[in-house]
Amino acid sequence: MIGEEPAIAKPGSFDLNKFKAKHAAAAAGVETLLTALPHHSISQAKDFVRLHHDEDAYWSPELCFVNVPIKGMKRDTLHLIDEELAMRFLPSAKVLRFRLALATKPFDIFFLCHVPTRNGDNSWNGSNIQACEQAKARWVQATSRKEEGVEAYKIDSARDPDAFAEPKWPTQSLTELIGVTFAGRMIEREDHPGLLRLIGARQSVS
Repeated sequence: MIGEEPAIAKPGSFDLNKFKAKHAAAAAGVETLLTALPHHSISQAKDFVRLHHDEDAYWSPELCFVNVPIKGMKRDTLHLIDEELAMRFLPSAKVLRFRLALATKPFDIFFLCHVPTRNGDNSWNGSNIQACEQAKARWVQATSRKEEGVEAYKIDSARDPDAFAEPKWPTQSLTELIGVTFAGRMIEREDHPGLLRLIGARQSVS
């Protein structure tokens, strides 16, 4: 009738089924693929470290790197570089050479460890290599002895061998892990912005 208040619809009863999960949960044990990893020396981990025991599969050969200044970044950014390009365009002092090995801190905090390949008679490099080799079999921590006046790293093993669980190493290949870590930072051509920055060449503006 005219003038009557419209009837207010009563709220429907709450239906929990509307919110019921209908899809099966992800299968247990499915591996989460790793994305870009940190990369640094064993001493820079500031913790106990393990390196992958399979050196053939998870330690790279000697690779070539350069540090490139990037606008807006406080620190230079490490790039992989083709050795032929490095030798053609850069002074030898700018080119870094070392291996990358898959490593982890306790509780599967993975990173790529810089393993020296040159000047093994240098006490810093020698003790660094020694720590990396030992870390294939046990938890190892490398710390600088510079404050003691010693030019080398002190290598300590975990007091209890089973203090930390064995690493759950990823199944991704080392090539894949290096690829995602250095994506956009691989100098493979003469006009790469990183190389142009290092040689002081004009970069075209697109």
